[in-house]
Amino acid sequence: LSAMSSTPAPVPKPLLPSPPHTEATRQLDELLADLGHTQSKLAAAGQGAGVPTESSLDNMLDSLTRDLQELGITAAPAGVCASCRKPIAGKVFTALGKTWHPEHFTCARCGQELDKGPFFEQGGRAFCEEDYHQAFSPRCAYCAGPIREKVLTALEQTWHPDHFFCAHCGKVFGDEGFLERNGKPYCHQDFLAMFAPKCQGCERPVIDKYLSALEGVWHTECFVCTECLTGFTGGSFFELEGRPYCELHFHQRQGSICHGCGRPVTGRCMTAAGRRYHPEHFICSYCLGQLHKGTFRERDDKMYCQPCHDKLFL
Repeated sequence: LSAMSSTPAPVPKPLLPSPPHTEATRQLDELLADLGHTQSKLAAAGQGAGVPTESSLDNMLDSLTRDLQELGITAAPAGVCASCRKPIAGKVFTALGKTWHPEHFTCARCGQELDKGPFFEQGGRAFCEEDYHQAFSPRCAYCAGPIREKVLTALEQTWHPDHFFCAHCGKVFGDEGFLERNGKPYCHQDFLAMFAPKCQGCERPVIDKYLSALEGVWHTECFVCTECLTGFTGGSFFELEGRPYCELHFHQRQGSICHGCGRPVTGRCMTAAGRRYHPEHFICSYCLGQLHKGTFRERDDKMYCQPCHDKLFL
């Protein structure tokens, strides 16, 4: 904001010998100043019908000046107006290191007179507050309006402080700062929810230690057997339909559990009555003798050899 000052023209000093200062000379000084202002206003507004022309006003000023000089008073101009380049008779306005008719010190864009209020300077020219901000203030990347006071710089752009917020939830960023994606700012919570990879086990964002398995990522504590929720000793696991299982529950799901011992059948097996057995566990439930296909009988989900079946049930 540039400083400005408005001071009256100095009182003309009479030459020696000086005649007494009379009411007539005072009135002539005021008339001279008024005519000077009238001349500058007409020059700015343009000539109209019935209005004295600029040249006639110049003649009037010259005549009054001569009259004052005949009285022994020299009316020296207060300066030359930087706008109209004419001498200033009367009040002078000083700004930008120059002198102006008060009515000629105007905004370089809208023409508003600036002699009675604040103004801004740019490139040696004066502007009213609104035009200065519209022309020269940085623009907010959100609302595109001029930033008149505090400016926030982020993502290589400028923002009103209250217009720099999360692109998803609209929350203004606090001390935690922000994270950027595709040129947009996000709060930490929304950034993780929208862009961080999701754990295959709990579907929450994975941001720290993780495991990569089954074409996805997992929290270490979430990579457990889908059935019994126990971790995998030795790092080995079994996969079924995209989910991890321990050996027991994998074979249980597959139907490959020995009906005799309850353990997985991974090698040779016997199949009877829709159930699987380790060969050494396919035995008579009474005498515990080895059974062979075609030589056993089933009773109440139990297997018997022919002699034991006949002895017990016939």
